[in-house]
Amino acid sequence: MSYAIIGFGNIGRALAKAFARKGIEVSVATTRDPESFAADAAAIGPKVIAKTLAEAVKADIIFLAVRFEQHPDVAKALLTWQGKTIVDVTNAYGVSPEQLGGQPSSKVVGQAFSGARLVKGFNHLAAAVLAQDPAVQGGRRVVFLASDDDVAAAEVGALAERLGFAPIQLGRLSEGGLLVHAHGKSWGHLIFKDLVKFE
Repeated sequence: MSYAIIGFGNIGRALAKAFARKGIEVSVATTRDPESFAADAAAIGPKVIAKTLAEAVKADIIFLAVRFEQHPDVAKALLTWQGKTIVDVTNAYGVSPEQLGGQPSSKVVGQAFSGARLVKGFNHLAAAVLAQDPAVQGGRRVVFLASDDDVAAAEVGALAERLGFAPIQLGRLSEGGLLVHAHGKSWGHLIFKDLVKFE
């Protein structure tokens, strides 16, 4: 299984740190030349590899950590995303419900990535919190996941466990998933909630 993070802002870097902590190789890409951020990627860890967008999207599981408005540009990188799992880490705060056709933003993202299985996840924590070690006083920091594809949700849940997080499945995008979506200029009830799960 191969992994990539598209976007290398605060959230992309926080995710890269999570992979680096566990020594799991991950590609990072933006629409820029990878040479421009290769040193920053290497500084996070030796297994964080700067690549072109075209190279990074060859991965099996792809974290979409760009601004919501940029997702259509990333979606153009492949004609079909069949067989890929997209983890939607975007937040459509400030985008009107009318612009989204009354749907959760992840549904809109899913339509752009034709053929992919989509999981909403890792988007409810602020970057500074997401960047921290998820092991907290004997517990594990929670990440919420929502998807209309149970297999994809389980796959991303297993990866979250490997990264040291405690995944909690919220169900479908238009059900529990609404708790981690922005609605216009208001946030879903679970966004920014920093929870720790104790076994």
